[in-house]
Formats: sequence, structure tokens, C-alpha cells
Amino acid sequence: MEQAQTRLELFYTQVVTFVTLYGGRVLLAILTLIVGLWAIGWITRILATTMTKRHVDRDVQPFLLSLVNGLLRVLLLLSIASTLGVQTTSFVAIIGAAGLAVGLALQGSLANFAGGVLILIFKPFRVGDLITAQGFTGNVEAIRIFDTTLVTLDNKTIILPNGALSTAAITNISTKGVIRVDQVYTVGSQNDLDATKMSIQKVIAACPYALQDREHDVLIAKLGANSRDYDVRVWTKSDTYWETYYYMLEHIARQFGKDGIEAPKPKMFITNEE
Repeated sequence: MEQAQTRLELFYTQVVTFVTLYGGRVLLAILTLIVGLWAIGWITRILATTMTKRHVDRDVQPFLLSLVNGLLRVLLLLSIASTLGVQTTSFVAIIGAAGLAVGLALQGSLANFAGGVLILIFKPFRVGDLITAQGFTGNVEAIRIFDTTLVTLDNKTIILPNGALSTAAITNISTKGVIRVDQVYTVGSQNDLDATKMSIQKVIAACPYALQDREHDVLIAKLGANSRDYDVRVWTKSDTYWETYYYMLEHIARQFGKDGIEAPKPKMFITNEE
């Protein structure tokens, strides 16, 4: 009986000692946790509202919010540990070393991730745009965090890493909505100049893809010994670029045949030397 009472008194003494030494810290840690979680929620809501007002892409919003939320929670846990008297220097060093190791191991993936975020935020192109990038031309089918998918004109799927895509030159054919189709036609110099121009202009006037409110050009670009080059510039909508391109090729060939416009003929000059 006396032994049990002694143990109870010892336990009571230990509890009192613990509460005296660490009670304040524990209460402060609990208060820090409650306030910290409320502050993290408040910051996350403010950030979400701000991104919505600034029209940040919806695909990237959840990831950015999760990233910010996770970083704030890590800082909160370190703050609570410091409040309880735990030495956080070693924890910070371990986290830093682990982050460095992961960063080096995933260097390419992190570059692609950063490129994806930049593309989704600044929108150099959108889904459905016709672009030329990394030597490929096609319509953007999907923009993801790590890569972008193009569908080429011959229906091939090309997956481009966002890291390289965000740092290289991109030609967005769809941005302005209107594009000019430039072609060069070479005919023989024996053809009448005005007749050749008229033949080309007939095709432009009949082209269903050529914009009626734009001025199209038929210009002499080069005079050769037995040929003339004509620059033909036709304005059309961005999404009918290739239709216009191939329409002009086919129908100008047909029109030249109808109008008797001939290709260059080689000339031979013979001199009589005695």
C-alpha cells in the first residue's frame, strides 16, 4: 500500500514538473498551430481569389495552391517545433539537403515543370492554335504541366517538353487570326507580263479562302535571262492557311494551262566565229 502511494506521489511530482517546465510551451505551440492553420487557409483563399481575378489558367491554379499550402505547413511545423524547444537547425539542413538531391535528380523534370507553369500563365499559345515549334508545325491539342501535345497536319502526335518549348522561338500562326500565304511562280519571259498577272489574279478572285477585304499582291520579284518570278501574296484566315496554299498551287497551274502561260524555255545563243 505504501509502495503504491509512493509511486502515485512520484508520478504526481513528475506531472507537476513537466507542466511547470513545458506547459507554457505546449499551450503556445497549440495556439500557434490553431492560428497558423487559420492563417494558411486565409492566405490560400486570398491567393485563389487573386489568381481567378487575374485569369490564371485553371489547370495550374490547383497545383500552385497545393504548393503554397504545403510550403506554409512545413514552415508552421518548424515554428511549432522551435516553440517546443526542439532544435530545428538540423531539420532545416536535412530538408535542404534532401531538396537539393531531389532537384539534381529531377533537373530536367523541374525545368519542364517551370516551363509548363510559364506557358500556362503567360499563354504564348492556347489549345487549338496552329504553331511552329522545335521544327514541328501543328495544332496544339493539350498543354500539361510537363509537356505540350501537337497534332501535325498529317495527323501525327508530337509531344514537346515544356522546358525547351518555353525558352525557344515559337511561331504562333493563329494569334492574329489572319495570315498571308506567300508563294513564288516562275514563268517564261516570252509570256506577256499583263496577261500573266491577269491569269494569277483570276485564281485569287475565285479562291474561296482569300479575304475579300484585303489587298492581295502579284509582284514581279526577279527577272532572269529567260524567266520571270512572280511573288503572289494572298491573305486568308489562320485556320485556312493550308487550304489556301494548295488551292493556289493547283488552280494557278490549271489557269496557266487555259491562258497559255508557258514555263521558261532554255535559250541557246550560237555565234559564228570565223
